Amino acid sequence: MKNILYIGNKLADKGRTATTIDILGPLLQQEGFKLRYASSVQNTSARLLHMMRLTFLSRNWAHFVLIDTYSTRNFWYAITIARLCKSLKIRYIPILHGGNLPDRLLKNPKAFQAFINNAHTVVSPSDYLIDAFAKANYKQLIKIPNHIDLKKYTFKKRAEIKPRLLWVRSFADIYNPEMALEVLDVLSEKFPDAQLCMVGPDKDGSMKKCISIAAQKNLTVEFTGLLDKEDWITLSDNYDIFLNTSNFDNLPVSVIEAMALGFPVVSTDVGGIPYLIKNSENGFLTKPFQVDEMVSHITYLINNRIECEQVSENARATAENFDWNKVKLLWLQLFEG
Repeated sequence: MKNILYIGNKLADKGRTATTIDILGPLLQQEGFKLRYASSVQNTSARLLHMMRLTFLSRNWAHFVLIDTYSTRNFWYAITIARLCKSLKIRYIPILHGGNLPDRLLKNPKAFQAFINNAHTVVSPSDYLIDAFAKANYKQLIKIPNHIDLKKYTFKKRAEIKPRLLWVRSFADIYNPEMALEVLDVLSEKFPDAQLCMVGPDKDGSMKKCISIAAQKNLTVEFTGLLDKEDWITLSDNYDIFLNTSNFDNLPVSVIEAMALGFPVVSTDVGGIPYLIKNSENGFLTKPFQVDEMVSHITYLINNRIECEQVSENARATAENFDWNKVKLLWLQLFEG
């Protein structure tokens, strides 16, 4: 088995939402790979220095370096480590996560050209990014989707549902949590018993703003903060419809998890979401900021039992394609093939 250095923001133990490095890394270890991680250092500058130091120290140990690649500030972590890997002649594999990476491709074409062309290979979880990069003549991407451990998600068929909404994400502007409150506000005019639960940590002050809005409008909202996966899965049994309100996205694991649980998902149609959700088949799509359209889909689900049940079943069937037992074969082929 191979030795792998995994570069990413490993901050789940620091009260942050678990990311791919927190989930994929241990699963690869279970398959027999030896892993080192960087970094769990909270300070951003110190984290980059730790990433660089461990990369240098692993130059004669690592067969591959996995690099989680996002479209925000952390993008430059990936670029820096990739350049170091090239100088040290270590094979590196970017894993593309950021839903806004196509814009990065336009803004930083020279940095991206070297980053992609010098990689051993490039992994994309979604066809969305593969298509976007192909338009820029980057065709060496391979698809390895995000994954879940399907057996942990008990399917609950949603049929006769009520306006009980669940939202699970970090509170950050790019995920537009305020839209969920706006949806609840409008929905409450039709259904006075409508309620919303918002699960996730505050990332940029958005939670405080949402709590203030909910209080001002007297909305029935529960803010749980960050929950362990097992806890929010248990909590989810009390809700019937899952909302995803992102302005940018790739292939969010939280949406796949919701589909595995049998939720009809109502989501904005950004980034890779339309590659996952087919409107009216296994979920519903709206344009960003279109509150009335999202409310209309929710109302339809509440009033149409048979269609809601079918969407719930189709959502689960879609999620089954992301089970780790299937996805791991692609990782094994990449490292050992």
